[in-house]
Amino acid sequence: MKAEIRAFFDEATNTVSYLVWDPATMQGAVIDPVLDWDNRTGEADTRSADALLDAARKEGVTITFVLETHAHADHLTAAPYIKARTGAPIGIGEHIKDVQKIFRPVFDADDVKPDGGDFDRLFRDGERFRIGSLEVEIMHVPGHTPADIAYRVGDDVFVSDTLFMHDYGTARADFPGGDARALYRSIHRLLSLPPETRLWMCHDYKAPGRDTYAWQSTVAEQRAHNPHVKDGITEDQFVAAREARDAKLAAPLLLLPSIQVNIRAGRFPEAESNGVRYLRIPVKARNRSLMAGSP
Repeated sequence: MKAEIRAFFDEATNTVSYLVWDPATMQGAVIDPVLDWDNRTGEADTRSADALLDAARKEGVTITFVLETHAHADHLTAAPYIKARTGAPIGIGEHIKDVQKIFRPVFDADDVKPDGGDFDRLFRDGERFRIGSLEVEIMHVPGHTPADIAYRVGDDVFVSDTLFMHDYGTARADFPGGDARALYRSIHRLLSLPPETRLWMCHDYKAPGRDTYAWQSTVAEQRAHNPHVKDGITEDQFVAAREARDAKLAAPLLLLPSIQVNIRAGRFPEAESNGVRYLRIPVKARNRSLMAGSP
């Protein structure tokens, strides 16, 4: 039996979240839920997550998992809110531990629990589990980050930040721990699946000439049309093009708040003595004189 899938697009972050469920048992999972975040005011809201929960309620779906494809750099996760409302455990790939090791010192985040401790399930490559009667297979697809995983549910694969739509390209690989060569190999692992396999994207940015957002492709469409990895493009060609493209990309707008929250499974840092929770912004200066006299 095929999964039922409903997508939720957050235009503010170009992120796609999914409600996936088994029509036989009406048990389901949420993939990559978004927490609404106003970077100007530091205010968080749950409109997007509430819309997803409301849809599950109307469909009669019981949410049994909250699944993250990786620690996102472009939006904050609403996973702990979904967990609090449903009791569903939060799962992510086991290599989140590598990402935590990279970013704990960046943010001096001593409260980040080691070994993925804020997450309830750490999935291994090839591991299988069930959403109702649906079997889910874990595919480790590093490159964008060391920890990206894809969730394969029959003929449907939620591809993490690997591929974008077949008229757009692929994910960047220049974050700490990223690797364009690893990304190419991960993508080709996905593209070795049957041609009719449906691929569900994490993001869409509208390719030139396309006026609407889209997030579902197939292996056949990717192999025929993706400008970065279509058939005939070698690994070396991809790496050269990907690294050149990445060198020109700006950092995501929500990079700093997203990473430090998402490596905690969406938990904000503990409140200070004044009762306020704070996120940290590491300060860099191209001109060292700017730091003159700083302690």
